[in-house]
Amino acid sequence: MTRVGFFPHNNSLWVLRHRGVLERSLPDVEWVDLRSLPAGARPAPTQGLPSLHGDHLFDGGYDFIGTGSTPPVTAQARGHDIVYVAISGPRVDNGRLVALPGSGIDSPADLAGKRVALGHGSWQTTLLLLALDRAGLTWRDIEPVDAGAEGAQLLLDGKVDAWTGSYPALAALESETEPRTLIETEGLFSHRSLWFTRRDFAVRHRDVLAAIVAALQESDAWIRANPREAAALFAADDGDDLDAWEHALRGRPFGLLPVGDDFVAEQQRAADLLHANGLLDRKITVADAVLPDLADLIARA
Repeated sequence: MTRVGFFPHNNSLWVLRHRGVLERSLPDVEWVDLRSLPAGARPAPTQGLPSLHGDHLFDGGYDFIGTGSTPPVTAQARGHDIVYVAISGPRVDNGRLVALPGSGIDSPADLAGKRVALGHGSWQTTLLLLALDRAGLTWRDIEPVDAGAEGAQLLLDGKVDAWTGSYPALAALESETEPRTLIETEGLFSHRSLWFTRRDFAVRHRDVLAAIVAALQESDAWIRANPREAAALFAADDGDDLDAWEHALRGRPFGLLPVGDDFVAEQQRAADLLHANGLLDRKITVADAVLPDLADLIARA
């Protein structure tokens, strides 16, 4: 039996779970909602990164998962022998770093000493860290606030000074005010979706990986052709606005791509920054998590 982890933040796996495409080739697949697994300890955002997505690959939680850019880096730093399976195209329109109009905060350089909300441990940590580095600041120069899904409201309530936000939550903020963009994602990093697994699973169960990849490619093509129907699968779960979800999905690339050198270099830069800022305990080599022959699997799919 193969266990596949899913949650709404990986749009492709969420839709695949709800459409039954994978069951045609893997009838015994077991779907594991990541939100149902033990939460465990969550370090303060000044002290480290949550590692549960990677940890559950190695404690029997699941065999395959999709996330954003930060969790696989965190998993490697924890000593987990992970392997990247595929990446998405760039998702630079999915989110950005914002503040309220009239706040006096006009760029990342103005964030010194400020409270900045983010979903810590997600791609938002990487975006914020890259933005600070470009401005000559470090993680220690701000007060990061692990806000989860509450970042927009915290910003509106004046409890934080800036927010690393993404759609559809950004759409809700935009309906209340015209947020000031401090920096766009484009030009900082590509912000891709990533799919990864354990090395032993990638080596021993290549046929299963091929089936998962092929099903994801088919399902992603359906999302591209039917964004409103796909949006309904998310709105039904969280009660968010259907139009907001459709807008979010239309701005994202769908389809799996092989892991390339540019992506590895980008991940390495992020990993080095995370370590230099005290969020990873040790340095890692991102290329160690790449199996070059998996590119053929993506090409065949």
